[in-house]
Amino acid sequence: MDPPKYPASSVTPTPGNLFRHGRSMSNETGGALFKPRDGLQAPFRDGKEGRSMSNANVTFGPRGSSLAQGPPPGSFSSDLKTMTLPRAGTPRTEQAPFFADYGRRDNEKTSEERQTELREQINKEAKIKVGSENLLEALVSKNNKQAKEQRLRVEAELGSSSRKIIELKGQLEEEIQRSKRPKTPPRNRLSGMFQSSPARSPQKTDESMQDDMLATEESESPTYVLSEILQALENEGMQPDYYVEKANRLVNLFKKYSSLKYDLAWPVFGLRIQTMLLSQSREVVAAGYRVTRHAIADRRSLQTIRRLNTDEVVILSLVKESKANIEREQALKFVRAFLDVKGGIHEVSTAVLRTIVSIAEHHEDRLRNLSILTLLEILIRSPAMAVNAGAMASLTEALLDGSYQGSESLASAMLYLFDRPSDRLYLKSGHEIDAAFVIFTDPFAVHSSEEKLKSSARLITALMNSWPGLFAVATDGFQAIRGLLQSLAYPSLIARDLTLDIISAVLQIKAPSWSSSFLAGRRLTTYGRVANLTKDNSATSTALISEEEEGQDRVYLTEHYTALLLVVLLQSGLQQALLGLIQEDVESAIGRKAALLHGEVLNLANRLLPYTFSSNLHVAPKLMGSSGTHKGDTSLSQITMIYQADSVSRTLQRSQAPVKQSFESTSQPKQQHTASTRTVDSSKPEVDSDMDEIKFRAAIVDTQILSHVKHAKWNWDLIEDLIKGPLKNPKRLSEAIAGTKFLKRLLGFYRPFKYRFSDTPNTKTNQRYVRVGVSLMKTLLNNSEGIAHLSESKFLRQLGECLAQLDRTSGLTSSTPLFSSWRTSETLTGGYFALLGALSSNPKGLEMIERWHMVNIFYHLIDLQGRDDLVELLLGNMDFTLDSHLRVMLSKALTACHKHIRIFATRLLRKYATLPPDAEDSAYSASSVCEWAIRLLVTQLYDPEVEVSEAAVQILEESCNQKSRLEYLVRCRPQLDHLNEIGAPLLLRFLSTSLGYQYLDRLDYITQEMDDWYLGRNYSYVTLVEASLTRALSTPPQDVSRSGVIEPVRPKEYGTLPPHFYRELTHTKEGCDLLRESGHFDRFVQTITESWADHEDFEGLMKLKGALWAVGNIGSMELGAPFLEESDVVEWIVKIAETSEVTTMRGTAFFVLGLISRSLHGMEIISEHGWSAATDQYGRSSGYCLPPTLGKLFSIKRQHDNKAGVRSTAKDMRPRPITDDDPVQARVLSFVVDAGNAVLAKKAANDLNGIKVRHPEAFSSVELYRKVRDVLGSHNFRLPVRRFILDLFDRSVMRNVVLEEEDSENESIRTQRPAQARPHFT
Repeated sequence: MDPPKYPASSVTPTPGNLFRHGRSMSNETGGALFKPRDGLQAPFRDGKEGRSMSNANVTFGPRGSSLAQGPPPGSFSSDLKTMTLPRAGTPRTEQAPFFADYGRRDNEKTSEERQTELREQINKEAKIKVGSENLLEALVSKNNKQAKEQRLRVEAELGSSSRKIIELKGQLEEEIQRSKRPKTPPRNRLSGMFQSSPARSPQKTDESMQDDMLATEESESPTYVLSEILQALENEGMQPDYYVEKANRLVNLFKKYSSLKYDLAWPVFGLRIQTMLLSQSREVVAAGYRVTRHAIADRRSLQTIRRLNTDEVVILSLVKESKANIEREQALKFVRAFLDVKGGIHEVSTAVLRTIVSIAEHHEDRLRNLSILTLLEILIRSPAMAVNAGAMASLTEALLDGSYQGSESLASAMLYLFDRPSDRLYLKSGHEIDAAFVIFTDPFAVHSSEEKLKSSARLITALMNSWPGLFAVATDGFQAIRGLLQSLAYPSLIARDLTLDIISAVLQIKAPSWSSSFLAGRRLTTYGRVANLTKDNSATSTALISEEEEGQDRVYLTEHYTALLLVVLLQSGLQQALLGLIQEDVESAIGRKAALLHGEVLNLANRLLPYTFSSNLHVAPKLMGSSGTHKGDTSLSQITMIYQADSVSRTLQRSQAPVKQSFESTSQPKQQHTASTRTVDSSKPEVDSDMDEIKFRAAIVDTQILSHVKHAKWNWDLIEDLIKGPLKNPKRLSEAIAGTKFLKRLLGFYRPFKYRFSDTPNTKTNQRYVRVGVSLMKTLLNNSEGIAHLSESKFLRQLGECLAQLDRTSGLTSSTPLFSSWRTSETLTGGYFALLGALSSNPKGLEMIERWHMVNIFYHLIDLQGRDDLVELLLGNMDFTLDSHLRVMLSKALTACHKHIRIFATRLLRKYATLPPDAEDSAYSASSVCEWAIRLLVTQLYDPEVEVSEAAVQILEESCNQKSRLEYLVRCRPQLDHLNEIGAPLLLRFLSTSLGYQYLDRLDYITQEMDDWYLGRNYSYVTLVEASLTRALSTPPQDVSRSGVIEPVRPKEYGTLPPHFYRELTHTKEGCDLLRESGHFDRFVQTITESWADHEDFEGLMKLKGALWAVGNIGSMELGAPFLEESDVVEWIVKIAETSEVTTMRGTAFFVLGLISRSLHGMEIISEHGWSAATDQYGRSSGYCLPPTLGKLFSIKRQHDNKAGVRSTAKDMRPRPITDDDPVQARVLSFVVDAGNAVLAKKAANDLNGIKVRHPEAFSSVELYRKVRDVLGSHNFRLPVRRFILDLFDRSVMRNVVLEEEDSENESIRTQRPAQARPHFT
């Protein structure tokens, strides 16, 4: 994992620095310059140097001078220490443990970071493995010597990748288990303490004495230890590391005894803090900030701390140069600690905030990113405070230049302001968010660096994937989006490519598996077997679910939002821009990418948009007309483009998973599916299953089995075709058994003791041997002669003997068992369980398994310790559809094995609990198998491990999509009270049937749940929906390859509508009657009609959104639609969607109207108000509706009158001019004000420098300093200017201000005037 990146900064003083004076406050006197370093080191001490803390000279050794690398600058370490170096500059050996502990404490990775790193490594190795498998598959057909050598090298690389993946998966699983364990409490011993140093005080020279002291601290009262440490801080003249060590002990004491900071004696404690903050040692000052930060308890303590005049010291620390970064970082972290206290943000002074703004505006400052983050937090919590301090200008600039890495969070803060009209007024121009589009819409800026373009692309995607962002870019007729699409015409390849990526991201379009080859220039018919792309078996298995059972389909809010975005893009000129790009060069990579995106856009329009919006998309009259009337290269290019678009469209249609023909079927999002089974290529002639004897014998000869012993030379494609075709004919099978050695040699290949199949490497290409073996077992079991041949062969006998090697009770042992852990993972030995699974699906096959006593061995394998891989292979490949001993074995695994296997076995039941109704067989019925699985899952609900119960609940919830299985589950009468929220979705599903309603009614569940939802859950539902939608619309995370950890049964689908109590209640007539009696619907309608215009009260907005979601869920059901007809609530919802001043409220109303359109009555009602709903080819609603015109939905008032009021208020808040009766001080104040003007800054600096030379006593005045501080706190100054102005004052001024001492004339007069320096601003 790459080391963490820190903000860039200059490590050497730039020539643009301002004046340096001999006794300035922000610069050290008479010390060596700070050198670049990675870790904090102790001051270089001279032998003649006294013990004064104020005379510490600090130096930094060369990189690598310590035995362990310290933390980089900017890492807020938990221990601020210095370390004494000998004269040679090399650290002593005994000091190395501190640096090791220091670096480990700061750079230690969290469990989440380690898991992410392991997953990234697994992804990398998985890609290498896939590439090796693909290359190996391509080399299989080559027989020359060079190809053989290449295969050997590829197989070696493939084996190495497989071993690495197994090792990394094990490490990942261990890390996940480690993260779940309770963390070890922190050590009482102060592990970060420095080791002994010869220059320390006498009481610290002996390490054993220090250990004794720490042990004594643990046994003594914390109050006594606190007073002892404070008393030790009274010692003057000690070295800086002495005070840092005491500060670290204080911090550890506050961490261990958190209540101690509530009983601090602030007069004493505050004086010690003031002394440390006034030190000339940067490490001591940083330690003082750290102690003060840990002493913060509440807002009252913040007020006490501010009375210590800490604001003055914080401002001085923040304006210092980069060589004092450790002090500046701790000062900024001290300010950020104010934000963690309730009401603490109001204790941040404007002067401090303006100083942070100046840092955020200084591009070279390494604290710039942290300052921007601080301003973002303040902007969200108190917009007025941030705007009055001038933070909006720096934040907008950071958003525009794209240099800030967290641009998405920056945009989120501004979008938060754009949501409500009261906060929207702080965006003065209203176009601050449009700055993200400038780099794409400006023809000259579009050639900027690739990093800035990518940053802006991510920012634009985040903007368009949120309601406030979409409303923000909708101003002026979507001018920003039109400009973005126009960038496709600019001659910048990177900008074009990123624009297409933005469109794909916002429309949630995932590239098909064959896209990379297509973009590389290959034809669609020459690779990947596109004509017969693999399809998910689970998609086809649910094709015949009845319309009555489809009411439980999930509602995909992301699809509805995508439909709206698609209309916005199309009306902004998306199709014309794509066609223009394709027409420019249809064969280029960017032209092909545009053609692919155009095909996806057309598919989305067909599926998501109403007919009125999508009817004209497939017609390109200008293109067709030009191609039909003109001749030459232009016409040929246009015809080629039309052919390309048609080819892509047809390929996309073939690559899509089959969609079930049912009510609301088009509401299901497009999924990409993969299948492990081999698909037959239609371009290759299929083998006739009814071929005659001559052709059959010729085909057997062509398999090369009879002429070659090596299986690598056999034609395995033809072998598989023969097994699946002609050999299913009893006559042909008899000929193959009796007339040739075809089956004998083929079965011999799978015999374990021949070590041919079992020694074959486990690669993707070699998995075809397993597929052929499974097909062979099934074919032989379908014929009596094949059953006899299989029973008489040595295959099953040898396989049973190999399995018995793992059974301690069998008496058979082997030093190298066939099913060892290494062989099952690295070779095809694990494929034997797939062959046994094929046998277990047939009654005759089960008899063969029992004949060789394999079932007894299976029982013992379940109890085998340390071989979870073998148990998973066994359970995962067996077929449990038949009632046999295998079901008893599975029941044992579900209850008697450890947690990992119980979860694995529970998830295996999903296949049987969700078995399609049409999956009938002569040996079993689908209903009986499903009922058996449901009974086992009900038992798993009471498992002591919550993960097992949660997996069972998810599977049962999916099984309840069919009414018959839901009713059977209700008859099982499961008790889910102990699962609390985990079992709540399953109980809600019970409400969708009359039987479940009666069962829950007897338990008194319905009335209690209804009251709970009405009083509180209905409002928390709003937060759940918005969080899910935000997560779904955000940039999707990278796919993580499957690890050794068991994945969830059903991954959490973000962007789907969670189950709602009132929606489930309206499934039945009894539920509708109860809803009518309760009067809840009428109260929801009353809330909508009375509060629809409210846009200020947060609780009122949440209540209104909760009422909208409740009405929408009720109206989405056919039995709930009559409630809508009895009131005019739909009219109010349409009014909210078109006129509400809160953007997220409009979005909520938009989604609710889509919910209402899912029912037939609801679709008719919204059509009366001009909204149109998308329908399928049968006229049934898809659940997506759109307004008649986008202008009604996206019209937002700018509130110019209120803005004028804000400007007038801001004008009244402008500070009054600060003057002084003394002419010299008055001139100083005037020049300080001029220094804030970029034009007058240089002249003002020269004038101030002249006054400093002529009247040095003026800059020793506390009164003048306070007035200058007021000027700096009320105006915006650049960071170098602030540093220059504060450097003019003598260091004694700060001491007088902080300690509130009288301004001494003797201290003001300096016998030696500082030399004049040439001012230079940067």
